[in-house]
Amino acid sequence: MGLLDNVERGIEKMVRSAFSAGGKGQVQPVEIASRLRRELDTRSITLDQGRTLAPNVFTVRLSESDYALAEQWGPTLAEELCDVAIRHVNSQKYTLQGPVRVSFVRERELKAGEFEMDSAVEKSGAPAPRPQHPAAPGRQPVQLTPVLEIEGQRYSLNAPSIILGRSSEADILIEDPGVSRRHLEIRTADGVTTAVDLGSTNGSYVNGQRVEGQEELQDGSVITMGRTRITFRLMPSGNGGHG
Repeated sequence: MGLLDNVERGIEKMVRSAFSAGGKGQVQPVEIASRLRRELDTRSITLDQGRTLAPNVFTVRLSESDYALAEQWGPTLAEELCDVAIRHVNSQKYTLQGPVRVSFVRERELKAGEFEMDSAVEKSGAPAPRPQHPAAPGRQPVQLTPVLEIEGQRYSLNAPSIILGRSSEADILIEDPGVSRRHLEIRTADGVTTAVDLGSTNGSYVNGQRVEGQEELQDGSVITMGRTRITFRLMPSGNGGHG
């Protein structure tokens, strides 16, 4: 616990001047560090006894003003937050699929002092991971099912192609005036899931980046269509929702 405290004091010391320049109401680095540890705990998946898979890629979404400060101190702050994550992973004996990465993106709808965090399990240089383990006697490997989380509902991606849009003929109806009738296609093949924009008027975004052609989805990827936010998840089989 002392080591974690030292890391957080280091974060605070290095970026205090930048984050305090805008006065009260700014996001504090220690708040991000605390949320990062909580994200590790709540988004971890137990694969078997003694082995728990935790996310290793984190995206911190900040308001315009907070993003400007984080951008200025980005490399230093990101490295310190990675240290926080690694120490927490070691203390909890979690398993990671790849190196820890922390990045910052601008979220125009957030107010100063507000932030949100997305996390994902990502294996460097490999497609979206579908963790499995050798079957123990009398036990089956954990199978993960791709799902979409939309406004509190989960939709299993149980077909090779799923169309999202405002049309009643879409596989998943999105009632949002900023969404086209046939807006986005989610394709799943050989364990890899991709998002394909169907020439929508307002475009589709994955983790804040506009989809040009198609974009591979990782566990925790956030898709934005109009004002609708969709989270892609890999869930243990049986935990899916509609489909």
